[in-house]
Amino acid sequence: MVTVNYEDLSEAFDFVSFGAPTEHRAYISMDTGTIHWISEIDPLDEDTPGDLETSDRYIEVPHKNELDLGRDLLLRFTAEELPDQYETVAAHFRRRGAYARVKELLASHDRLEKWYRFEEECRARALKTWCGENGIEVID
Repeated sequence: MVTVNYEDLSEAFDFVSFGAPTEHRAYISMDTGTIHWISEIDPLDEDTPGDLETSDRYIEVPHKNELDLGRDLLLRFTAEELPDQYETVAAHFRRRGAYARVKELLASHDRLEKWYRFEEECRARALKTWCGENGIEVID
């Protein structure tokens, strides 16, 4: 079993999730635990192995949507914390800039910090579960 530092994994996850799915990717070497970062916009890692996408010795770090940590998580939080605002939040996701508008709404209801804590707890749990399912040990 390969080990990966949680902070390194978290940074790679943020990188992958920052853009649209497949715009930014990161791969974990199942031999060394090294994380390789690649971007369609700006190549970052000059020492990227050529077989990242074809070898079974690398596993791709998931995008937040693959772990239900995007819109669905925010809607779940809204349903629990501000059920009377659920339809408003859902409507925001029909247009660009939804996260900014929803964060403003959460702040106006004094729930923004609670959202950040909830999001981080769910994210840590999902990443650690994903690692366990893929034979990766996470160290803090």
